[in-house]
Amino acid sequence: MALSRRAKRVVAAVVIALVAVAVIGLGVAGNFLVDFALNPHAEVSMANTMRAGDVDGLDYAGAPKLDEAYAEEAASWFDAEKRSVSHQADDGTVLLGWELAGSDEGSLADGHTWAVVCHGYVGEPADVAKYAYHFSQLGMSVLMPAARGHERNADTGLIQMGWQDAIDLVGWVDDIVARDPGACIILFGTSMGGAEVMMASGMEGLADNVRLIVEDCGYTSIWDEFELQLGNVFGLPSFPILNAADAACLLRAGYTFEGASAVESLRSASVPMLFIHGDADEFVPFSMLDECYEACASTVKEKLVVEGAGHGLSASTNPDLYWTTVDTFISTYL
Repeated sequence: MALSRRAKRVVAAVVIALVAVAVIGLGVAGNFLVDFALNPHAEVSMANTMRAGDVDGLDYAGAPKLDEAYAEEAASWFDAEKRSVSHQADDGTVLLGWELAGSDEGSLADGHTWAVVCHGYVGEPADVAKYAYHFSQLGMSVLMPAARGHERNADTGLIQMGWQDAIDLVGWVDDIVARDPGACIILFGTSMGGAEVMMASGMEGLADNVRLIVEDCGYTSIWDEFELQLGNVFGLPSFPILNAADAACLLRAGYTFEGASAVESLRSASVPMLFIHGDADEFVPFSMLDECYEACASTVKEKLVVEGAGHGLSASTNPDLYWTTVDTFISTYL
């Protein structure tokens, strides 16, 4: 029996109402996920979940820390020697970071060699002090920018997961070159910082003064990493919630999770690149190493796999192998 005209209107109204409720619900869920992952001031956040130890792949209890004494020495050096620097980004935002002098006794102490060291997600420059300390001991001046939404830049808006940070990084490099046109610069980053330097590798405008890039456990794209953590933290599939969050991020932060891709940037890379990953990494899966390495268009590229190392723990698990490989790469291609 055919529905009456009035019944059809009722059904249509119900369908429209259900669709509206679904759309509104997805919008709410998408905004919640953006706040959860990217809002540094959110009460319910990924940062707090990580600190509580409720995220797979970040259980560091019992993990090898063979460079613990060195890391403590580096932390003291960082606190004593850091001096504040700033950079005005293209959008007018004033960003803060730290600068540290290189040792006069290092093999690269020529006054023109720089290392730009980038920290990880919900971290700060102090967290990567041991890497900066190593480069300083080699004689390099060190610049350590704080990413947007982190440390002293916590009030600059949403966390960018390396994307806008990579654009900012190109500007930080330009600041160095403006002061020292003869600068030879390496970019180094771990985790989100690793993704940041990979994203910067293929960007137009990256100064030729950048001679090489070293990334440690960076992810392929924001989408890939968030898809993994959506399952780990909430036990949810990516569709349709991550799609809704992607749209919310575009509206609120100006980028999409899929568009913010280290892999795509690497297809335009040209400087020598060293990729490092621990084969026990579950937070940024070990499989992402080969995806990034294969995508890299640089004619000179190498990779280091550190056996048994979890996320961000390659230097702690096998410091001799780690730093011998990094230093050899630097001495060969800088």
